[in-house]
Amino acid sequence: MAATVVRYLRSAGSPTSAATAAAREPSRIDALPRPDLRAVGEDERAPVSPAEFRAVLGNFASGVTVITAPGAKGEDGPAGFACQSFASLSLDPPLVTFMVARTSTTWPRIARAGVFCVNILGAEQGGLCRSFAVSGADKFAGVAHTPAPATGSPQLEAVPAWIDCRIHAVHTGGDHLIVVGRVEAMGAAGEGAPLLFHKGRFGRLAD
Repeated sequence: MAATVVRYLRSAGSPTSAATAAAREPSRIDALPRPDLRAVGEDERAPVSPAEFRAVLGNFASGVTVITAPGAKGEDGPAGFACQSFASLSLDPPLVTFMVARTSTTWPRIARAGVFCVNILGAEQGGLCRSFAVSGADKFAGVAHTPAPATGSPQLEAVPAWIDCRIHAVHTGGDHLIVVGRVEAMGAAGEGAPLLFHKGRFGRLAD
């Protein structure tokens, strides 16, 4: 596990210098392998069931985002997926994080691009989220977007806010990967309610 993370860090380059990071071309890194992971041993009983885990954690309301990346050379178009496990991480340096399942077919494409844009969705964009939650479809069909200023990742039209990042580090976290991005550019419309996800449903803040 440690060797895998070291490989990622070496591929992405040293993040200690902001000037170096800004001048560096987008890193193209190989996606982590997808080993068969277990939280407990074969002869142990899991402390909680997956159903109970989902039911309890569903009480935590979260915002909803779409993570996008430009298509790497030889790939057919950009990549993107709906993501609710996004959070700010550090103010200095400016870092954000999101989690992605190891089984994701979109993550390897984002890893190869070395960059991504976090598109924070508004209260009326549940349909946009659903279109990016499906697998195997053309997720960008009919979706207007422009290149984000620092990385060229798709910045979706009419989102309340966006955060343009380069991959800073990738850590293992059970059956997920913890992706850390260094913020290169960002912007917000400054209006509109956020799209929320709570107990398996979309919602919005009450007025």
